[in-house]
Amino acid sequence: MGGATIRLWDPVVRVFHASVAGAFFANYLFTEEGDAWHTWLGYYACFCLLVRVPWGFIGPRSARWRDFWPTPGRLAAHLRALRSGAPHHRLGHSPLGALVMILMMLSMALLGLTGYLMQEVDALWGAEWPEDAHRWIANGLALLVSLHVAAAVFESLRVRDNLPLSMITGRRRPLPGDDEPH
Repeated sequence: MGGATIRLWDPVVRVFHASVAGAFFANYLFTEEGDAWHTWLGYYACFCLLVRVPWGFIGPRSARWRDFWPTPGRLAAHLRALRSGAPHHRLGHSPLGALVMILMMLSMALLGLTGYLMQEVDALWGAEWPEDAHRWIANGLALLVSLHVAAAVFESLRVRDNLPLSMITGRRRPLPGDDEPH
């Protein structure tokens, strides 16, 4: 990154992001439901969620839910800025980005629940709805992940900053109009 940068993403957020991205892609592309790797990667992703959720209450500002929760007012302001082409810079998650992130995390939790129901709950053995729900949620998550990646590329081009790189390094170049440093 050229120029002065500030610390934005802490190690817990960065490891969470890399872990769940890796587990999702490995599970979605390279494993099949029911095999041991699929199951253990799913449990690993759920463990990561169990770390990330409380971190949203006790971690640094950029990790905190209250810093980026997509309230109706924040979402409306972000949509107005996008429609008008006006800048809407935030050092952390944008309101739309936060909404997609929360939906992805909720999807991962539901995948963990449906996967558990498929494999571990004796009363449901033979029931098809957990497997159907699991497949639908996984495909919905794939759509959200695609939207997330496309939005990161779009915003990187729009603000002329490599946003995915900031999730790797933890640092970002502040832009005019950014909110205060974290």
